[in-house]
Amino acid sequence: MKLTKTPIASIITGLALSISAIAQDNTALEPLITDRPDATESPNAMPKGHIQVETGAFYDTFEEHKIKTENYTYNTTLVRYGLLDNLELRLGWDFTESSTSINGNQIDNIISGFSPLLLGIKTSIAKENGLFPEIGLLGHLYLPFTASTDFKPETTGVDFRFAFAHTLSDNSSLSYNLGAAWGSDSPEVSYVYTIAFGQGITDKLGAYAELYGDLPENHKANHLWDAGLTYLITNNLQLDATVGSSITKGKDLLLSAGLSFRIPSNNIK
Repeated sequence: MKLTKTPIASIITGLALSISAIAQDNTALEPLITDRPDATESPNAMPKGHIQVETGAFYDTFEEHKIKTENYTYNTTLVRYGLLDNLELRLGWDFTESSTSINGNQIDNIISGFSPLLLGIKTSIAKENGLFPEIGLLGHLYLPFTASTDFKPETTGVDFRFAFAHTLSDNSSLSYNLGAAWGSDSPEVSYVYTIAFGQGITDKLGAYAELYGDLPENHKANHLWDAGLTYLITNNLQLDATVGSSITKGKDLLLSAGLSFRIPSNNIK
């Protein structure tokens, strides 16, 4: 699969080459906890004064009645900043290119551009205590005036979710989210769920498997799955890769890869 070269892709490439200079291992810090590559958000807020960048690219495709849609998202960047001890600010923006073909014939109507800017917060509510899970709450606004013409909705999107996490053993965990979302120029609410099992294979290599989906008020539910690997290069730098698809009608295939890095507060000038 060949991705078209774009300025966003070039930025990501340059960013990846400079990671080693800004994401040095700091053994005083625990290994970073990310909100990618799965759909399940962690309940952990960023430490105060720290910045974490989670970025990557993905490809997904869907075919129905011999009409095939392919989406290339070159930039899925989420920036997280620890504002207080239990409160983080979140800023995200995606750049997508979408194409359609009928009976294998490409239609000359490729659309591309930025999706609405994501602006949000996350806060820690409770720490894990025995059978009682760690709990966090996060919410986002999706600002339509920041989107490119091809992806610009008329109304502001909103979502929120509660995030939960259980430690099952020294090397395994169970995380899940419950929430709701409004968007796509519709007043209809979609109830959102995710559940993910994570397993440490080595000190550096981890694996996960996940079920997730949404239940719109007036439409059929959407259920999906994915699975992937993470590799912790240092406590402040992690790579990931994912594959997935839909259980119900939706994505025929999802492929994703990315990286996440944390900039400790003592490295911020």
